[in-house]
Amino acid sequence: MVYTSSADWRGAAHRRVALFGMSGLGKTRIAAMLRDQAEWFHYSIDFRIGTRYMGEHIVDNFKREAMRNPFLRELLRSDSIYIASNITFSNLAPLSTYLGKPGDPEKGGIPFADYLQRQRQHRAAEIAATRDALLFIRKAEHLYGYDHFVCDTSGSLCEVVDPDDPQDPVLVDLVSATLPVWIRGTEEHLEDLAARFDRAPKPMYYPENFLVQLWQSYRAERGLAEEAVDPDAFIRHGFKALMAHRLPRYAAIAERWGVTVEAAEAASVRDPHDFDALIQTALDRRGQE
Repeated sequence: MVYTSSADWRGAAHRRVALFGMSGLGKTRIAAMLRDQAEWFHYSIDFRIGTRYMGEHIVDNFKREAMRNPFLRELLRSDSIYIASNITFSNLAPLSTYLGKPGDPEKGGIPFADYLQRQRQHRAAEIAATRDALLFIRKAEHLYGYDHFVCDTSGSLCEVVDPDDPQDPVLVDLVSATLPVWIRGTEEHLEDLAARFDRAPKPMYYPENFLVQLWQSYRAERGLAEEAVDPDAFIRHGFKALMAHRLPRYAAIAERWGVTVEAAEAASVRDPHDFDALIQTALDRRGQE
């Protein structure tokens, strides 16, 4: 690891971390706090995915919808208007909207084949965006003059790496320059996240084999044709299964490549001093294992 003890962290001229774990446990909040209060460079994987790697797909999807409206169709064809994605660190709705949900088109669903293709695009984009962290570490220091760097990873990081492979290219890149920090939730946190997701289900990334099996079993158990699946009902079902699938993968990354902090500890971080203390505690715990 880049830092093997709290002394390493305290003495580092450049502090660089990669926060990972389930969405909703504080990765982006902490990254934004470090950016705003201590001038850390905040690199958001999801933002990079939605701008650099999937931006054209997202905008083309907007245009496809607009072309169904005769009024907008003529304006687009004559270049009288343009459509853009206003994705931000805190608003990733354009990316989620593009990923979509499979099922009944009358309920906003898309064909499963299209959904699978978009999932594949997201996987390739996430791998590339995560490996781009090295590029942005150099930019942050040499171009913009930032000493410290926080990588706000996607919740699906664990799905695009093999934590058991010591040569995994994404993790090798990440660990060569940052300290991976897992924000671990409790069962109570999982229940809260599931309840939040149930109220407002949103598209997510699934590993392909897992997704295909989930889709087939969901339809078989209910006797549903593809176009009869309620999109929101399917992804609600998928969320709980996906979280159970991800937890051991997060744990393996932390065990082999980084450190762990509890979600309650992360929630108590209010300023950069708190964050420094949290990382030092995590490194000391790791050293005692």
